[in-house]
Amino acid sequence: MRAIILSAGYGTRLWPLTEDRTKPAIPILGKPLVGYVAEYLTSYGIDEIVVNLHHRPESVRRALGDGSQFGVKLHYVEEPEILGTSGALDNARQFFQDDTFVVINGKIITDIDLNAALETHRQSGALATLVLLPNERRERFSMVNTKDGLITGFGGMPANDTESALMFTGIQFMEPAIFDYIPRGVFSHSVTDVFIPAIAKGESIAGHIASGKWRELSTLQRYLDISVELMRETGNSITVGAGCTIDEDTEVQDAVLWDRVRIERGARVQKSVIADGVQIPSGAVIQNSVVVPAALVAGKVPPAKSLKGSVQGENFVVTLGV
Repeated sequence: MRAIILSAGYGTRLWPLTEDRTKPAIPILGKPLVGYVAEYLTSYGIDEIVVNLHHRPESVRRALGDGSQFGVKLHYVEEPEILGTSGALDNARQFFQDDTFVVINGKIITDIDLNAALETHRQSGALATLVLLPNERRERFSMVNTKDGLITGFGGMPANDTESALMFTGIQFMEPAIFDYIPRGVFSHSVTDVFIPAIAKGESIAGHIASGKWRELSTLQRYLDISVELMRETGNSITVGAGCTIDEDTEVQDAVLWDRVRIERGARVQKSVIADGVQIPSGAVIQNSVVVPAALVAGKVPPAKSLKGSVQGENFVVTLGV
């Protein structure tokens, strides 16, 4: 079975970390996020993977290489103009004409049982099967409506008093016949341009309600919180990239240090992300923040969905909510 990892997005809510790389190339405990996705697929015997690229494509190529480190054969498919979640499939349709295939977002870490989801897909005979999870914490993920194992529609964000709310995990199985519903050569989204029209024409789109750990890293706060959570699971309070220097008499806790970071004497860094090449000066206090070199974003217009930051000396600092 083949799979495609969707890796072309801009990652605007993760800016400025995505100024010089795409979202799936961001490191999580020293490993690119997309590497977790590749390892997840290979653990289920999927050894041929397509990766679509657009924003900072070289960052994903560096992260995955030729795929040999993950035991897979990789095919890179670039999009000169971004094509959306189903437009990406149209652009790579030559790889998926013959058999069931997997589509997965390049921004998740999960241990959901993929075999169980495939079994649901096989038994349903559906055109596609979306892997769903109960949204127990009522996070801001769009609701998916189901009846008798089939998806009936897509709703808004869950309300606090909603009795049952299901959310899409970014994992789905599809049959080649799905291409009958994907517009050719244009930007398109799977939900609005494919699934809803297919359901309206009587096609079955199934929902597999899964269980297990699922982490989605699409905002700065989620990236920081999940990184800290993962570190604590391994008994660590910091993760340190290559070429970092932490001077004596510093306090560094619940911190993610990328490569070539310098924390000078007397500085304090708590629950923060410090990106490549940042130097935290002596006596500085960084808390619940994301820091990149000011030179990285100088003259750049922040994306509309990004959080506001400020230049502090040689650094650009985005302070997150408490």
